Amino acid sequence: MVNFTLNEKEQEIIREIRREGLVLRKYARYYDENEEELPPDEFPEAKDFAHIDKMVADRGKDGTGLTVFYMLMLMHRTWGDMMRLKVPITGLGNASVTAAGTDEQKKRWARTRLSMANTEPGCGSDSKAIETTAELEGEEWVLNGEKIFVTTGIRAEGSVVWATIDKSAGRGGIKAFVVMKGTPGFEVVKKEKKMGIRASDTAAFVLKNCRVPRENLLGLDETVKKGGGGFKGLMKTFNLTRPGVAAMGIGNIMACRDFVNEALEKEGVTIDWEVGQHKRSAVQQKMIELEAELEAATLTTLRAGWLADKGKPNNLEASVSKQKGGDVSRRGAQLALEILGAMAASQDHLVEKWFRDARITDIYEGTGEIQRLVIARELLNYTAKDLT
Repeated sequence: MVNFTLNEKEQEIIREIRREGLVLRKYARYYDENEEELPPDEFPEAKDFAHIDKMVADRGKDGTGLTVFYMLMLMHRTWGDMMRLKVPITGLGNASVTAAGTDEQKKRWARTRLSMANTEPGCGSDSKAIETTAELEGEEWVLNGEKIFVTTGIRAEGSVVWATIDKSAGRGGIKAFVVMKGTPGFEVVKKEKKMGIRASDTAAFVLKNCRVPRENLLGLDETVKKGGGGFKGLMKTFNLTRPGVAAMGIGNIMACRDFVNEALEKEGVTIDWEVGQHKRSAVQQKMIELEAELEAATLTTLRAGWLADKGKPNNLEASVSKQKGGDVSRRGAQLALEILGAMAASQDHLVEKWFRDARITDIYEGTGEIQRLVIARELLNYTAKDLT
């Protein structure tokens, strides 16, 4: 039976994470305005919350699944801001290693922070259009191409680079290679300047005759011989990360909602859930509808996490949660601006930053439009060709 009820220890952890979120807000504006600076790997206050990891480990046998609880922690931490007091030692590329790597590869790069380089100047959501190539020469792969919008691309020690070994094979030719910083031919050409999530370092890479050992192909030669296995394995990455992005979007809008409610209460406007719709103001009705959307997005995200905890397929649910979470984040932030007016546009408050941050949750890890295609394929048994 699905049960998302938190025990007392878990509720205490969430309270601690909310306290951590308030600390994050102290730094949020500075790093938003000083995008050229990288936040430290660890802020001084991180030591005050070091006990949270142990609390998570000691949640008790009646606790929720680890993935489900991780989603809840993401929501409430992002309620503070999308920054972190302590940057994780792993990156998105590590999720790819987990999804597609061999046991030896998982051990080898377990403590190495890896970004994931998929997007290119002419290729975003359509991964089969990747132009970066990889050719096997003896015991080395030679990579050539460009990658943009690589999350944690500056801070990471290396990157999981998606490339094609055979353009005629489409998705079946897409494989992933671990490329470490300092490898000849691998250059970080710039740090991207962005509309939102400016504290998150985003890079552009160029690979020019970049040689990596044969064993740096995720999954090794088995994926090359069988054809297509590499891409399918890599796509499992998104089933792990898309609910996480949804959780971040939900947390961001929880912050917007709370700010709006506080501002309305100062003006004597409270939300009465008991009266009928015809007795509510337009603003009250909009906030109630937003609350319903938030609840729906939260439940879809937790269900995707629950399936992962049970070892069950969650491709459909991961896309549903990502689409719903991204959509709520985008529309909820817009609603906050509409209700608050000039207050939301002012840099005296963080709402305008949260509005800019919210947009990314509907874009990366697969856009909302792509999620709808994935959902349609899953529900209607369509192929990719049917929807082109």
